[in-house]
Amino acid sequence: MNRTVNHKPDYEKELRRAGARITRPRRTILQILAQTDDHPDAMEIYQRASAIDSTISLSTVYRTMKLLEEMGAIHRHAFEGGPSRFEQASGEHHDHLIDLDTGEVIEFHSDRIEQLQAEIARSLGYEIVHHRLELYGRKRRKS
Repeated sequence: MNRTVNHKPDYEKELRRAGARITRPRRTILQILAQTDDHPDAMEIYQRASAIDSTISLSTVYRTMKLLEEMGAIHRHAFEGGPSRFEQASGEHHDHLIDLDTGEVIEFHSDRIEQLQAEIARSLGYEIVHHRLELYGRKRRKS
């Protein structure tokens, strides 16, 4: 099982291609997204962006995230027990392990899991078109 490595997308280029205006606040939000390696929620993005530009509003963050999601540039995850979190859509397929104590989201990929899912779907007469696997857990205590 290996952790995934994502390549950073050019969100500004994608927004321009879609005909969206690139305002100063939006550029700051895009910069934050391009630099992040975690799965921030809208409030975390807002806090990081407003530390750079205090004129940024939370509604600008929400509108920008909605636009990027509609374009397919980011994925929104509604992990159990918390706010929606965002991640880039251009990375390779991976699954998530969510630490229930810290809220940390750990990305991983397992060929064994992928093969087992395909095998199960095939045995039931299906072909997998899309799937999402989320595991929730706590660190094991050392004995």
